[in-house]
Amino acid sequence: MKASPAAWTGRVLTALFVLFTAFDVTIKLLNLPFVDEAMMELGWGAGYGPLIGGIELAALALYLFPRTSLFGAVVMTGLLGGAIASQLRVSNPLFSHILFGVWLALFMWGGLWLRDPAIRTAFPVRRSAA
Repeated sequence: MKASPAAWTGRVLTALFVLFTAFDVTIKLLNLPFVDEAMMELGWGAGYGPLIGGIELAALALYLFPRTSLFGAVVMTGLLGGAIASQLRVSNPLFSHILFGVWLALFMWGGLWLRDPAIRTAFPVRRSAA
């Protein structure tokens, strides 16, 4: 069965989200020095990178398996919400820092919505009746 252009677009959005997230998880799990510096700038203590990276990896794994992708997206949304709140708390720039979690969430949810008919059924896009 041939996949629709929407399904392919969803796969591309998902792949971009997964690649970025896998990179982010890797640098956090390696606990590189700049991770601790960035965490401290956001008001977190040093050493939280691997913990947050592990949570992010678990959410990503859930997102990648079709049976748990919706749950993974919900967990990842919570994680991204925390990242947005951390950026807001230290008054970082809006478009480059604060809204970066929103851009990631749009790729994640958009990819899931475009490639999964059950998600489109649960969250339909409706046209106004006007």
